Amino acid sequence: QLQLVESGGGSVQPGGSLRLACVGSGSGLEYYTIGWFRQAPGKEREGLSCISMSGVTNYADSVKDRFTISREKSAKNTVYLQMTNLKPEDTARYYCAAVAIGDYYCSVARDYGYWGQGTQVTVSS
Repeated sequence: QLQLVESGGGSVQPGGSLRLACVGSGSGLEYYTIGWFRQAPGKEREGLSCISMSGVTNYADSVKDRFTISREKSAKNTVYLQMTNLKPEDTARYYCAAVAIGDYYCSVARDYGYWGQGTQVTVSS
């Protein structure tokens, strides 16, 4: 059974950067499409980015050119979300999720069967 744990959240000023990590146990993440999502209080969950088993990435318009998803090359159980130029509206709880599908492309719109517990990101001056 795959388990996911996110880390790297915290408080940062506008314009700052954070790198979130999603670590899998029970199975290597290279066998899964991985997505990053966030949810702010009172708002619906938002899909941010995904990376397919082939390494193809996809981004929501709200984070394109600011966020980068990647797989750790040496440790196949880790996927990162590098976040730069953070804005107050990026404040949310961030989750990674996994789905065992080998499509060349990925989408955050599909059902992801495995979820982590999330990590809080707060952007404030």
